[in-house]
Amino acid sequence: MDATDLEYRARTRSGCIPRELVSRLLERGHADVVESQAGDGEWYCALAWARALGDEGREADALKALAPYVATGWWTAVVAAAELLEGWGRTDEAIDIIRTRMEAGHPMALEAYTRLLARHGRAEEAFELLVPHVDDWVLATALVDVAFVAGRDEEAAALLAGRIRGDHRCDGPWCCRGLDPDTALGLLATIRERQNHIDEAIALLRRRQITSINSRDQLADLLARHGQVEELRAYAALDGHEEAVQRLAEQLEEDGDLEGAIAVYGQGDGPAARDPNSAYELAQLLARHRRGTGAIAVMRAQADAHHSDDWILHALSELCLDQGRPADGLAHLDALDARRGGENEWELYWMRLPLIAACSGVDKAVGQARAHPEGNTWYAAEHIARLLADAARTEEAVTVLQPHEHRNSHDLAGYLIDLGRIDEALAVLQHPQPPTAAKTTTPLGPEEPPFSGPARF
Repeated sequence: MDATDLEYRARTRSGCIPRELVSRLLERGHADVVESQAGDGEWYCALAWARALGDEGREADALKALAPYVATGWWTAVVAAAELLEGWGRTDEAIDIIRTRMEAGHPMALEAYTRLLARHGRAEEAFELLVPHVDDWVLATALVDVAFVAGRDEEAAALLAGRIRGDHRCDGPWCCRGLDPDTALGLLATIRERQNHIDEAIALLRRRQITSINSRDQLADLLARHGQVEELRAYAALDGHEEAVQRLAEQLEEDGDLEGAIAVYGQGDGPAARDPNSAYELAQLLARHRRGTGAIAVMRAQADAHHSDDWILHALSELCLDQGRPADGLAHLDALDARRGGENEWELYWMRLPLIAACSGVDKAVGQARAHPEGNTWYAAEHIARLLADAARTEEAVTVLQPHEHRNSHDLAGYLIDLGRIDEALAVLQHPQPPTAAKTTTPLGPEEPPFSGPARF
C-alpha cells in the first residue's frame, strides 16, 4: 500500500468501494465481502470492519485490520486507529500513535495530539506545546479550546490580543495567511464569553470586517445564546447580515413565536424578497409548520425572479413534490420552458422527472427523459435509473446504467449490490483508473462526507 494512492482514491472516490457502498454491503448481509476487501487495500472496508470487530470486543483483530494502512503513515488511517484506541480506553496507545506522526513532522498532528492530551488530563502540557504556534489560526483555535480545560484563559487572551492590529485591514482573502485579525477577534471573543464578559465579547465581534464564516455569524449566535433578541434584531437589520436574519428567525421559532419568525424575513420587502437564500430559509420555515402553500409561493417568486438559477428551481420542485403538489411544480417549469422558446437543457430538465412520475407514473417520466435530446447521455442515465430504482425496478435501472458504467460506477454498483450481484459490483468499482498528472495530498478525515445536494449561494 502507498499513502499517496490511498489518499487519492479516498479523496476522489475512484477505483475503490466508497463508504456508502460499504455500508450497503453490510446492510445486505455481505460482511464476508467487507472483511475480504479490507485485507485487499479497500480503506473504507478496513475501517468499517475494524469498527465492527471493536464492537465485538476483538480489539487486537481490529487493529490488525488497520495495521497495513497505518504502516504507510497515511494520516487518515492513523487518526482512525487512534480514535479506536481512545474509544476503548487505551489512551496512552492513542497518544503514542499520534505523537509518532507529530515527530515525523505531519502538519496536522500537533493539533490532534494536543487535543487528545487535553481530553485526558494533560491540558497544561498541551497548552505549552501550542503557545509557540499561536500565529497559525488552526493551532490558535486549538489553543483557545485547550486553555479552557487548562484554566489558562487569560494567558491565551493575552497572546491573541497581542496579534490584533487595530490599524490593519485585509484587502483580500489571502492577505493574512496565518492568524488574521478577524479570526483573532473571534477567538478572543470566545474566551470573553465563557468568562461571562458578554459586553466585551460583543464589542470585539463588532470590530470584525468579515462577520460570517461557514454560513454562521458568531455575533448573531452570541446574542441569541444570551437572550439579547432586540440587539440581535437590530444587528440583523444591517445590510449584508443574512446569517443574522436566519439566526433571529431560528431563535424566535425556538421561542414559539412563529409569526415573529416569519416576519423577520419580510416577505414583501424584506430579506426574503432580496436574497434567495433568505427566501429558501423562509420557505423551509413555512413548510415545517404545515404552511406548504405559502412556502411554494415564496420559492415560486424567487424562481420567477431568478429563472436561470437551477438550485432555486430544484428547491421549488422538491417543495412541490414534498407537499403533494407535483402538478404545480410542473406547471411552473413548463411556463419557464415556454418563455425560453422551448429550449431546455438537461441541467434544468431533469428536475421535472420526479414530478412527472408523481403525476403520470414512472413510465411516462422515463419515456419523456429518453425523448430529450440529451436523453442518451451518461448524466441522463443516472436520473432515469433513479426513477426506475425508486419504483423497485432495479434490474431495469442496471440495464440503463451499464453502457455508462465508468461514469456512473457508484450508482450502478449500488444497484448491483441490491440485487446480490456482488462480483459484478466490485468489478465496476475497481476497474483500473487512467493515470493522473497530479494527486492531492490534502488529508482526508475518516468521516468526511462527499459533497451532495444543490448549491446555494
